Amino acid sequence: MSTNLNDTRTVIVEREVPFPPEKIWRALTQPHLIEEWLMKNDFKLEQDRKFTLRGDWGSVDCKVQNIEPNKSLSYSWDAMGLESLVTWTLTPTSTGTRLRVEQSGFRADQERAFQGAKFGWQKFCAALENLLQREA
Repeated sequence: MSTNLNDTRTVIVEREVPFPPEKIWRALTQPHLIEEWLMKNDFKLEQDRKFTLRGDWGSVDCKVQNIEPNKSLSYSWDAMGLESLVTWTLTPTSTGTRLRVEQSGFRADQERAFQGAKFGWQKFCAALENLLQREA
């Protein structure tokens, strides 16, 4: 079986959260809140703005790609040879919001990064939800 290196995979985490999109948007876009559930950062909500996420294991170079207030946010996520795109989508529901994060761009030879992201985004989303409950 041959693998085309142009083929990429995507990690998707979706969950229903009992909070309005505006509240989640704050947690996704305010640096002091991002630090609480994701990593230290110098994020600013500006189109094409470059920023860095810093964790214990290293850093991620990012650039804001798309902003739709209270609906969608995407940014590049480049770290350790991985060039990917992270997209957050907020969809209002009758009980709150469907929160979806998608990280796309994993090459076939990046299995470790792919598995790490599958684990990591579940953990980050849980931390985000905990933050939202505390901020209620």
